[in-house]
Amino acid sequence: MSTLEESSKNTVPKTVDFNNPLFLHHSDSPGTVLVSQVLNGENYSMWSRAMIKALNAKSKLGFIDGSIKKPTDPKDEDFAQWVRCDNMVNSWLLNSLSKELAASVIYAETAYEIWTDLKERFSQTNSPRIFQNQRDIISLAQEINVYCKLFHPAEKFLG
Repeated sequence: MSTLEESSKNTVPKTVDFNNPLFLHHSDSPGTVLVSQVLNGENYSMWSRAMIKALNAKSKLGFIDGSIKKPTDPKDEDFAQWVRCDNMVNSWLLNSLSKELAASVIYAETAYEIWTDLKERFSQTNSPRIFQNQRDIISLAQEINVYCKLFHPAEKFLG
């Protein structure tokens, strides 16, 4: 028996685990847009929810939440595949950002870093915004009050 025949007989074909987060489907592409709305800063809540669902459907959620850790040893058999998958998720995130936002995170090393940066910037609680809106309303009300006091009596004399 030849060596080629022996090696082909002893080789057990690997099964593909489509649910493995390190699996990339042949249709996965860095140019793919996973969500319909681009993040512009004002729509973070809706954008992040859509992106989480899309990444979860592709078994890639762990790349943004930090649960799929990068192998520490570059010689690890999963190291190169982890880098490829993370780069893919990184591309999907960048494709879903406005040009200005993409430029601000383009140099992040991992998809997790991009996600964390965007989350810190845009998922702030609404308390500061509510406070600012309340201050603006009070200020506007005071301006209207002053306007009415200044010009309302004058209207009585004109009419």
